[in-house]
Amino acid sequence: MQAQMEAHHYCSVLNEELIQCVIYDGNVKNARIMGVEYIVSERLFKSLPAQEKALWHSHVHEVKSGQLIAPGIPQAAEHELMKKLVGTYGKTFHTWHTDMHKELPTGVPQLMMGFTADGQAHADMVAQRDKRFGVDSAEKKKNREDIPAPAIAEGADSWQKGEAVQIADPTGTEPHGALRSR
Repeated sequence: MQAQMEAHHYCSVLNEELIQCVIYDGNVKNARIMGVEYIVSERLFKSLPAQEKALWHSHVHEVKSGQLIAPGIPQAAEHELMKKLVGTYGKTFHTWHTDMHKELPTGVPQLMMGFTADGQAHADMVAQRDKRFGVDSAEKKKNREDIPAPAIAEGADSWQKGEAVQIADPTGTEPHGALRSR
């Protein structure tokens, strides 16, 4: 939780229950690809075996907190997108830890988990992102109060129960959280 970074998702909807995203470390010309995220519906998540579920995180807090944003689209469209995403689950692997000033994508992919409670994301990082995009996370949180927060399906967010799954990394790279935008 100490090493956090902003993550920009560029996604395509494969069908109503599966989205795939490429994650960049910024939204500028020289941004680097840092990973991928697969997003599934609750129905698909619940169909997974328990061992697989441990690799997935919920999106309830990211949506309800206002930390997940979709810059550049009208507020009404973003709100509808968040209503769809609030009940989904993501499996995210970072392949290049650009926040650690690595020149190349060395080491093994690291499984990433989303923030699940207020106070986990570094407030200064959120404030800087909000300023750059001209958004107010607190205002977005307020605007999303009408979006029902579904119960989180059993097996998701396993890292909170001490069940963190990682590929052994001979480079010693540690997993970290990410502030995300789509």
